[in-house]
Amino acid sequence: MELSSILIIDDDTASLARLVRLVSELLTDQQTRIHTADSLGSALALLQAHRFDLALVDMQLPDGTGIELVGWMQQHVPQLQAVIVSAFAEEESIFAALRAGAAGYLLKDREDIELTVALRSLQRGGAPIDPMIARRILALLPAVAQPPVAAPAAPAVQLSERELGILNHVAQGYGNREIAELLGLSRLTIEAHTRNIYRKLAVGSRTAAVYEARAMGLLP
Repeated sequence: MELSSILIIDDDTASLARLVRLVSELLTDQQTRIHTADSLGSALALLQAHRFDLALVDMQLPDGTGIELVGWMQQHVPQLQAVIVSAFAEEESIFAALRAGAAGYLLKDREDIELTVALRSLQRGGAPIDPMIARRILALLPAVAQPPVAAPAAPAVQLSERELGILNHVAQGYGNREIAELLGLSRLTIEAHTRNIYRKLAVGSRTAAVYEARAMGLLP
């Protein structure tokens, strides 16, 4: 990722100076312009006047939030990568920032070397997330992935008993010739049934057929 122009937004003078220093040290071999802003309003004025490759955004600003600013960027300058650098680590704020379009979320209280490594990963095309935040996100994934228990609905796609039997064998890794031998049918018959299964499930491969069938509750 080319970083020829960077905007750093933070209303805390010490934090702003620190980020400017870290970015300057990281990009010593590049001709990089660094602009700074201490409010939402001043940041918007700079964004409308200049083109930036990266914005490092504080979460709390005197006249708004970093989430508002990231959302504005997504709408008006979607090519601009925005990373939140904040003292706040609440899950609600983190997810709101990521949903708004932030490419990463870093914590201010990390050591200089940790922030430098994170910024370097962004330069290489990564999405820097503070390790503690990444662990929280991973811990939440199983709960998010579990749907609420509900009565099973009848599948929208209806496969015949024969088609279900063939698909079961497909799921176990058997090829058409092996399935034909197991069921005492010709290979052409198995292929015809397989084509019907593909058509009904709207797929084009064996793997996709098994995946869709399981998603629909047709296979265990």
